[in-house]
Amino acid sequence: QVQLVESGGGLVQAGDSLRLSCAASGRTFSTYAMGWFRQAPGKEREFVAAIKWSGAYSYHSDSVKGRLTISRDNAKNSVYLQMNSLKPEDTAVYYCAARGGGAVATAPDRYDYWGQGTQVTVSS
Repeated sequence: QVQLVESGGGLVQAGDSLRLSCAASGRTFSTYAMGWFRQAPGKEREFVAAIKWSGAYSYHSDSVKGRLTISRDNAKNSVYLQMNSLKPEDTAVYYCAARGGGAVATAPDRYDYWGQGTQVTVSS
């Protein structure tokens, strides 16, 4: 069982930066691939980025590549999403998720555990 708690969301202006954190419970955190997803009002949950259990490989969606970066610290049981050059279209609830087996995936139904989400609002 893995419990995930996101933090770091807020209201910012276009062009600003934010760093989201996701703290995980459980001693097997390092065996899970981790992902970040987002969901805007009226839209489906969208893949943002994922990182392999070891941190050696990560994958980002085309819409965020070069602006948002996923990373992890297994010693701290944490995964992060550094968000730079934010745009109003980045406004959404951001969720972190854990996937057993260690390999990255982009589909939400491939993930086993989810956090409660943190709101990011970017004003123009």
